[in-house]
Amino acid sequence: MLGVGFTVYAWNGNLKKKRTSLERFRLKRALDTLASKEGRGTELVSLYVPPGRQLSEVATMLKQEYGTASNIKSTTTRKNVQDAIVKVTQRLKLFKKVPENGLVIFCGVIPQNGGPGSGRIEIYVIPPLEPIQVNLYRCDSRFHTEYLQEFLKARETYGLMVIDASAATFATLRGRHLEIVKEITSGVPGKFAAGGQSARRFERQREAKLQDYLKRAGKHANDTFLPIEDLKGLIIGGPGFTKFDFEKGGFLHYTLRDKVVATIDTAYVGAQGVEELVERSPEIMRRVRYIEEKRVMQSFLFEVGHDTGLATYGEGEVRRCLESGIVKTLFLSEALKLVRVTVKCTACDYVKQETIKERLLLNYEQTLAEQPCPKCKSPNLSIEDSKDLVDELAELAEQAGTNVEVISVETEEGEMLTKSFGGVAAILRFKPSR
Repeated sequence: MLGVGFTVYAWNGNLKKKRTSLERFRLKRALDTLASKEGRGTELVSLYVPPGRQLSEVATMLKQEYGTASNIKSTTTRKNVQDAIVKVTQRLKLFKKVPENGLVIFCGVIPQNGGPGSGRIEIYVIPPLEPIQVNLYRCDSRFHTEYLQEFLKARETYGLMVIDASAATFATLRGRHLEIVKEITSGVPGKFAAGGQSARRFERQREAKLQDYLKRAGKHANDTFLPIEDLKGLIIGGPGFTKFDFEKGGFLHYTLRDKVVATIDTAYVGAQGVEELVERSPEIMRRVRYIEEKRVMQSFLFEVGHDTGLATYGEGEVRRCLESGIVKTLFLSEALKLVRVTVKCTACDYVKQETIKERLLLNYEQTLAEQPCPKCKSPNLSIEDSKDLVDELAELAEQAGTNVEVISVETEEGEMLTKSFGGVAAILRFKPSR
């Protein structure tokens, strides 16, 4: 018997908006779920529809694929593929047009614990965070999530600049897209080896030209990087000491100076020097994300350490503060594997909510069937709803206009959030009344 599962993962796809840790967490979790799904054959459908494509074209293509699937020799595989195509076609009818970032649908029969025929057809609709470029229909034993995995990588723009006394190159890096924006030469002559008064005069002239060149390089850097709204950081590189003279010399606009995340040695300038920076960029960007997490967690630890009364932790206390609307920032650990369940008695109006470990959900549901209702004593308890605790608390926070930070366990502060504060903590807008 085939069951039907339907999930929509939705995020704000506004490219101008800063990607939040909650959005990244939700996408990562969704893709992890999809990656864990396997079909018995080439029965799982992955459909990517880029923005601008007509839904009628997609529907026609799916109709043709349905006809092609009739040639599959295995009766079970043929039926499962055609059922998946029908489900995808039905889902498309809910859209008037392709969303501005495109549309991604995964559908197929996922084997359950039983033998053949016990599969469950599941469908997942994911509005991409950014416009997708790929146009894809594929049947396989797995869902093809690799194109969405790109969104988990650093998508903010980083400025790259390599400079020495002879030349400077300016580039931008966004995800995997590298663009060389501008290259300039200095016009500064090499050092003069001979001695005497003329040599000293030459050095003074050379130093003046070097200063003019550094000012010009600063202007190009300002013109290149200041207009970028989502500029995450600026990485400066180059051989020798010129890069340090440039960074420390006040040639950059103050907002760019604050965004310098690394100054590193490279063997080259020009495109080769930029490529060296790109090779180092994942390490640098990862360090930037760690610094961000440490910074936001330190703000919570400050309130705890100074006993200001503006910090609280633990699911129960934080939940009460969220419901009161007094939480300024909510901190949730990525390591939380908890589910908030709503239990209801079908014979009376008894309702209760509990938080349990995700891996115990099935056992909990089985145990409920054996328990009498505390109110009417009839054995009619069942789970009416279950929701991941991160999502449930994040929804409460969003309703109250609360900032949400999902923290990894890859920093000392992230581990502390999990082990010392139960994975749930908050900074309050004001002290709660007692």
